[in-house]
Amino acid sequence: MEIKGFQLSYCSNIHPGESWEATFENLTKYIPEVKNRLSVDKPFGIGLRLSNEASLILEKPEQLAEFKNWLEAEGAYVFTLNGFPYGDFHRTAVKDQVHFPDWTTTDRRDYTVRSFKILAQLLPESIDGGISTSPVSYRHWFKSESALNAGMKTATQHLLEVVEELVEIKKQTGKSMHLDIEPEPDGILENSDEMIWLFSDWLLPIGKPWLAEKLGISEDEAENRIKEHIQVCYDVCHFAIVYEKPADTFAKFEKAGINIGKIQISAALRVLIPHEPAARDLLKVNLLPFEESTYLHQVVAKRKDGTLNSYSDLPEALKVLDTTDEEEWRIHFHVPVFLDNYGALASTQDQISIVLNEILKNPSIANHLEVETYTWEVLPEDTRLNLGESISRELAWVIEKLN
Repeated sequence: MEIKGFQLSYCSNIHPGESWEATFENLTKYIPEVKNRLSVDKPFGIGLRLSNEASLILEKPEQLAEFKNWLEAEGAYVFTLNGFPYGDFHRTAVKDQVHFPDWTTTDRRDYTVRSFKILAQLLPESIDGGISTSPVSYRHWFKSESALNAGMKTATQHLLEVVEELVEIKKQTGKSMHLDIEPEPDGILENSDEMIWLFSDWLLPIGKPWLAEKLGISEDEAENRIKEHIQVCYDVCHFAIVYEKPADTFAKFEKAGINIGKIQISAALRVLIPHEPAARDLLKVNLLPFEESTYLHQVVAKRKDGTLNSYSDLPEALKVLDTTDEEEWRIHFHVPVFLDNYGALASTQDQISIVLNEILKNPSIANHLEVETYTWEVLPEDTRLNLGESISRELAWVIEKLN
């Protein structure tokens, strides 16, 4: 829905199911409920999670027509897609496979292009559209610098081929759409500096001459096309985990001429490490319910001198809790945005408030906002709510903040 000039929704990756049938069933069940709970009487924007399997069905004209008819009847529209998880995302061990297939593969490129062609047919005329995607790949899959460089070269070419498609779609339809790359811990891109590195060392040096020749335009124009069609997905949880300050990050992207296509509103777990052994034992007991087998829960620790240390998953960090000299942990576990603590545990909810204040002061930072708490099924039982109520409470909290 539009509020204060922003497009706001929740990401439907909260719902289990990879097929289009399951995706559509969830939308028809929950969108009317959420609209009713929020008393929405204007068009309701949807952040659609579309798996590769679902995209192969929805691209068929008869399926797309049925969905468009439902959207019109329901008073809803789609302005953003989550194209990060390609395949299974619930009720299975996802872990690092959330990155597979990565941007070194034609499968990832083709799925993304297909998704953009679908979005172009769903997107209202007056709104730009975006699809969030993987931060190129999972960094621990690359065992040497030469392997990483080879992977980056291939991935860059695939990203530029998406840009070429988006330029053509805009020429045909007038609709501007952007691929929103989502840095996250242990991705090849996990912070603002690495996102800028993607542009400065890969996309622009390789892309400007390539795209200029392909399209018969100048290299300056090619740079503008690249920066229009490849942007950042700023996941508040992810940037909080790596201890970035929103205002500083936004300023860095502005200076580099990199746009933010989407802000995903999400919160991470945050804990201060006590000194006393008994208190550490209690902290471990409180964290154990969050040690689950579906998703990666990377931990970034901060020491007294400000240096950071990373763990690839929560169980790895818990092994050293008794002896570590670290003072704070931020844990990649998306928790409800409307709570700032979970008993003895805290969240990075304050970072969401800071981000919302920043964009209210400067709306040009980003105009797509998407609540993305996808972990309801694996949260400890005492933090779970009815799913429709959960979605509505999160959106209501964000609306209150924006107002």
